[in-house]
Amino acid sequence: MPVDATRRQVLDFGPGYYNPESTYLASAASGITDVTQVDRPGVRVLAIAGTTTFRASARTLTHTQPVAVPTVAEAVERMRAGQAEAFALSRDTLRPVVRQVPGSRIVTGGFQRTHVAVAVPKGRSGALAAVTAWLEDAKRTGVVRSIFDGHGFSGDAVAP
Repeated sequence: MPVDATRRQVLDFGPGYYNPESTYLASAASGITDVTQVDRPGVRVLAIAGTTTFRASARTLTHTQPVAVPTVAEAVERMRAGQAEAFALSRDTLRPVVRQVPGSRIVTGGFQRTHVAVAVPKGRSGALAAVTAWLEDAKRTGVVRSIFDGHGFSGDAVAP
């Protein structure tokens, strides 16, 4: 799960295994090619409700604000209908989405690096110790790398 201050209030986090970057998918009509071009008045931005990406996008944008949508499918539908110029999400998750929105592009640059780690409810120290031991061993032995490769993340690094 992506780590942020909001989630730290209710969860304890163990070691990380992935550090994705959040950025934007831009519509063809928008002309947006770089992350800095998204923050303009009138640019309609979508983001998945309740995510670290939504919170970071809202925090970093000053001339516009993201609109929460419940799913990637709804964001794609709205982008295809011309109801938004940009969609905030992690770069790795946007890779398959770009094919679903004709003419769209993933912009250069990003606005957040997320640390993805194992998480357990607060106060579950035994569970945290168990998943921490498992994950550290899985990273050391290449299991995490194999999982990444098997799911199309061969170009993405496993966090140290």
